[in-house]
Amino acid sequence: MQTADMKGMVFDIKRGGVKDGPGLRTSVFLKGCPLRCAWCHNPESQLPQPETAADGSVCGRMMSVDEVMVEVLPDVPFYSASGGGLTLTGGEPLSQPDFALALAKAAKVAGIHVALDTSGYAPWETLERFFPAVDLFLYDVKATDPGKHRELTGVDNGLVLANLERLDAAGAHIFLRCPLVPGINDDEVHLAAVGDLAERLAGVEEVTVEPYHPVGLEKYRKFGKTPPLAQAEFPPKEKCEAWAAAIRARTAKRVVVA
Repeated sequence: MQTADMKGMVFDIKRGGVKDGPGLRTSVFLKGCPLRCAWCHNPESQLPQPETAADGSVCGRMMSVDEVMVEVLPDVPFYSASGGGLTLTGGEPLSQPDFALALAKAAKVAGIHVALDTSGYAPWETLERFFPAVDLFLYDVKATDPGKHRELTGVDNGLVLANLERLDAAGAHIFLRCPLVPGINDDEVHLAAVGDLAERLAGVEEVTVEPYHPVGLEKYRKFGKTPPLAQAEFPPKEKCEAWAAAIRARTAKRVVVA
């Protein structure tokens, strides 16, 4: 099969975004994820197959690389002017490694900056394949304590942290993305550990604090699922800035609030 004809399961494409990497970006959301994060704001992304919502709409459709690039290419002038590009996200893009890699390579051929938004939970052999085709890794740090990570996501963080170390050693450009939920994973020990991690790893250029947002609650209900954090609330600006300050106290790297 030609690369352009390769197909994958896509559940959304959003153009003109500013939160999935630098500049103006087109984000391609791929279906399927091995994690079950308690705060997931895209629960419709978790299963690898299409799902039908209560209103009859279907989430997920097979698209070829060429079909996706038709959505990506028109905004090349905006990517160039703003330092933006294509972001592969999900779900977990590494759940569809061949398709995600084909998209990344197609974008690189077109001269487009490529970011990969990932939990890092995949065999190193899978992640390593993306290194030549990806300019920036948006790498999740959901919990630095192994037990807490398993409690909140369903998996241990050993592989996640090991892969992060390997990416750094390989010379990758990395933004750490830290989802934080009040009273769930925003303790002082975790914030300090994030700062220490950012300071120690040479490839980390930015830490992005991502405050919990209840946007996923309606999606859970729409697809007949029970939200794990139904009572959590969006944190006030003051708390978000306090989180960022706690991380800045441990690193000279750039720390921003999404």
